[in-house]
Amino acid sequence: MAKKAVASLQTGSKRLTKAIKMVKSPKTGAYMFVESIMSPDQVNDFLKK
Repeated sequence: MAKKAVASLQTGSKRLTKAIKMVKSPKTGAYMFVESIMSPDQVNDFLKK
């Protein structure tokens, strides 16, 4: 189950994107959020994992 929240960040000449997804913990069963900053073309691969 992925929550897709994407914000565009610009630093200098590079364009970066912050992606947040919701992941269920295998130990406790609770949901937690995983955040990552990457280039826009890597977002779909991050959300599929």
